[in-house]
Amino acid sequence: MERMSDFKLASPFKPAGDQPQAIAELVDGINENEKFQTLLGITGSGKTRTMASVIESTGKPTLVMSHNKTLAAQLYRELSDFFPDNCVEFFISYYDYYQPEAYIASQDKYIEKDLSINDEIQRLRLRATSSLLSGRRDVIIVSSVSCIYGIGSPSEYEKLIINLKTGNEIPRNKLLYDLVELHYSRNDHQFERARFRVRGDVVDLFPAYSEHALRISFWGDEIESLTLFDPETGELLEEVDQFFIYPASHYVTTKARLKQAIDQIRDELEIRLDILRAEEKYIEAQRLEQRTMFDIEMMQEIGFCPGIENYSRYLAGRKPDERPYCLFDYFPEDFLLFVDESHQTVPQIGAMYGGDRSRKVNLVEHGFRLPSALDNRPLTFEEWESMVNQCIFVSATPSDYELEKSQGTYVEQIIRPTGLMEPEIEVRPLKYQIDDIVGEVQKAVDKKQRVLCLTLTKRMSEELSQYLKDLGIKAAYMHSELDALERVEVLYRYRRGDYDVLVGINLLREGIDIPELGLVAILDADKEGFLRSETSLFQISGRAARNVDGRVIMYADKVTDSMKKVIDETQRRREIQKKYNEENGIVPATVAKDLKPLVDPALIGAKSFEMEEDEQQTEFLEQIKVADDGIHYKPAPAMKEVVFEDKDKFITHLKESMRTAAKNMEFEEAARIRDQIAQVEKNLDG
Repeated sequence: MERMSDFKLASPFKPAGDQPQAIAELVDGINENEKFQTLLGITGSGKTRTMASVIESTGKPTLVMSHNKTLAAQLYRELSDFFPDNCVEFFISYYDYYQPEAYIASQDKYIEKDLSINDEIQRLRLRATSSLLSGRRDVIIVSSVSCIYGIGSPSEYEKLIINLKTGNEIPRNKLLYDLVELHYSRNDHQFERARFRVRGDVVDLFPAYSEHALRISFWGDEIESLTLFDPETGELLEEVDQFFIYPASHYVTTKARLKQAIDQIRDELEIRLDILRAEEKYIEAQRLEQRTMFDIEMMQEIGFCPGIENYSRYLAGRKPDERPYCLFDYFPEDFLLFVDESHQTVPQIGAMYGGDRSRKVNLVEHGFRLPSALDNRPLTFEEWESMVNQCIFVSATPSDYELEKSQGTYVEQIIRPTGLMEPEIEVRPLKYQIDDIVGEVQKAVDKKQRVLCLTLTKRMSEELSQYLKDLGIKAAYMHSELDALERVEVLYRYRRGDYDVLVGINLLREGIDIPELGLVAILDADKEGFLRSETSLFQISGRAARNVDGRVIMYADKVTDSMKKVIDETQRRREIQKKYNEENGIVPATVAKDLKPLVDPALIGAKSFEMEEDEQQTEFLEQIKVADDGIHYKPAPAMKEVVFEDKDKFITHLKESMRTAAKNMEFEEAARIRDQIAQVEKNLDG
């Protein structure tokens, strides 16, 4: 007998186009216990709506993985709207800024770990795991690749959960000691998240994962009442009969386990010191002994130490080389996994382990960490595969891996309910391609459309941009050497019409929609390789799919296999969409999109796999004018047009706006913002 779903999907629109068929096929595959399926869904076809319908129909706790924070936040918002009465959670790395611990042997330079934890993201992470451990089935967690990193044992985490009920007897002081074990700290004056305060027989607790605080009133040793209240105003909200207090950190353990872990760390330290001294590495041995003994003393005194995750193998009771516990372990065995933009996310999963290990091996060899620190790591790709119960890959351009796992088949969703068709593709010879582009640009400008030119090199993008400018065409170039601030500025001006042509390499392939874009010109399209592969050509061409007159011109002297596949598939999709439009009386129209500073996750990539996640981030900066009477907000066309009279106020506001944006699900990477603050200071000083 099938279990009734606890999910209730709320949407004013019914599935349309080929959505109903795609939903039915995916649900049938899940019911038939297929482990891997692939949903080939083009941009604008309603893939998220299809995912929501599958979740509702199957009733399985679900994990949705995305390859960067910004797209994950977008999915989180959309699924929260679809399931307002269910438990939709968000799980990404909780760092605004993260500089990992590292040692550069060639320079004899040690880089200490430096980080800034975003409390709001940490709250959402803790709420996600607490929702899973609460026993609810109607849980959806949207995550970045952060979910493959170790977060501590769920069994140890579960042991420490405190179950409070009115009428139960528990000495007040015992409760306070138990809260400290859960990594809550007492502060009677500053009441913040993960803190508690004591006033006579009343204990106020601000759970690390909740927006509301809890007031615990005692009568002797008996819990007289449990009341939720607003931590900001103190307003009492409601009384509850029962309340579960979950740990304030994923790295928690019982006292017995901690004592055992410390003994094991001492044993490993002795063995490692003997090895280093036998190899005459006396400096490394002294360094390791000092650092490790300091960590042990910290754990004995307060149960925690900076970098405690490096001892996670012992704290979680794992064997050497055994995989770490991660978010997957908190799910029930029958959970469902969606891998969004799988052509990007799957390779990213595979890359995490190697980058993390290469950095830590260097630390171990030079006495900064014990060898057991190597077991504080993300999952290997094989481990990730082994933990998958049932998986649906979602992509407009699935790779060979996804198709192979899906036994060469996929569920297709290529009809846009809006009626918009794939852009027409034309192949023109390489000879005189630049002159031809100039003519096409003039035609597009007359229609008030934008043009995107794709080159193979940075130098060519700069030279082509300058050539167009010399002809009186408003053009700009964009590549990885432009900092995030400049890229956001260029994109905004491009949409606004300050530039008619944007020249780039491959930065705009995914994650950006510009309805004004009417022509995509791909230079040297027959130079087969990464930038001109089938997947890249599909993604590049798709940028013109938001405009009803969207066109693509490929300049090539021969039609490569990649080009042919893209052209043939695009034409097939056009025919299907055209037939659907005719049968339903749909007249396609260009997508309407408000002009506002763009948030483009594809533009700003993490530069190193040494970070906790290789996640692509974006920067959103508002124009601020500082006047005598304070700070006033205005829509920002570009940072260069900003006028500041008080630098300190602006810098202060910028730091505060980062935290506010995180609460509003507009996540920026603080490392980028920090660099931009320095740039702003430099510009203002000039």
